[in-house]
Amino acid sequence: MSDTHARSDAELVAAAAAGSESAFRALYRAYIRPVFWIAHGLVGTRADAEDVAQETFMAAWRKLPELDLAGDSLLPWLATICRFQAANRVRRQQRDRANLSASADETLPATIDVERDVVEAQLVERILREVRTLSELDQQIFRLCAAEGYAYHEAAERLGVSHGVVRNRLSRIRTRLRSTIEPEGT
Repeated sequence: MSDTHARSDAELVAAAAAGSESAFRALYRAYIRPVFWIAHGLVGTRADAEDVAQETFMAAWRKLPELDLAGDSLLPWLATICRFQAANRVRRQQRDRANLSASADETLPATIDVERDVVEAQLVERILREVRTLSELDQQIFRLCAAEGYAYHEAAERLGVSHGVVRNRLSRIRTRLRSTIEPEGT
């Protein structure tokens, strides 16, 4: 028989497993609606059911060569794949929601304090203005140790000076900056 509609599921499965796209299309057309409604009953939304139905047929296409169709209908096998696909989707959505809420909690500040942000920005600007008045070596020491977190000996090696020079100069820089950032009038 050349008409795929008159062929049994077993014949269509065998042809599709051998690579016949037309046989697989015939199986798809025959079972997409029942698979969709099974999926819809499991996931609850049309969009998710459509995705699960498509995922079911993609998985079926990959697994067809292994299938030994025992009954007259492919539907029980497709329904089993559909249930697994739906369960995977539901687990993935639950995990995504949990991750999204956890990451939202971690990344969003509890409250926005505009006044604090303005004061901090002004403080940073005063510090940077004061650092620009320092000698070139002191600016480099400040950048390496205070801004980039280098240890004294690492900064000393990079700058070609001794450990003591870095330690002593950084101490003087900090004292100078402390006097700069203390609120006026205190």
